[in-house]
Amino acid sequence: MKLYAIFFSFTAQGTENIRESPARVETAKEIVRSMGGEMKTFYGILGSEFDTIFIVEAPGEEAVAKMALAIASGGNVRTKTHRLFTEEQYGNLISELP
Repeated sequence: MKLYAIFFSFTAQGTENIRESPARVETAKEIVRSMGGEMKTFYGILGSEFDTIFIVEAPGEEAVAKMALAIASGGNVRTKTHRLFTEEQYGNLISELP
């Protein structure tokens, strides 16, 4: 499994319905699980262009793309996804440079 950060920004609809956000987080977690992933961590973000972040494990790029699209299809958030590497993985990548 690979590690990803999915950043979320509220849309106008998401902001209008902000009180529903905790329930939407639970729904998003279920989407991740149903697509073979695992939600490792959730954070709300202060002082950023993003409002919340999930750290998820997923089988690969196609799976995490489907997760992000499924979550965004509700119209409450926009997403931005990044692949993450652990310190050990990062060290291995560096050690394999020519």
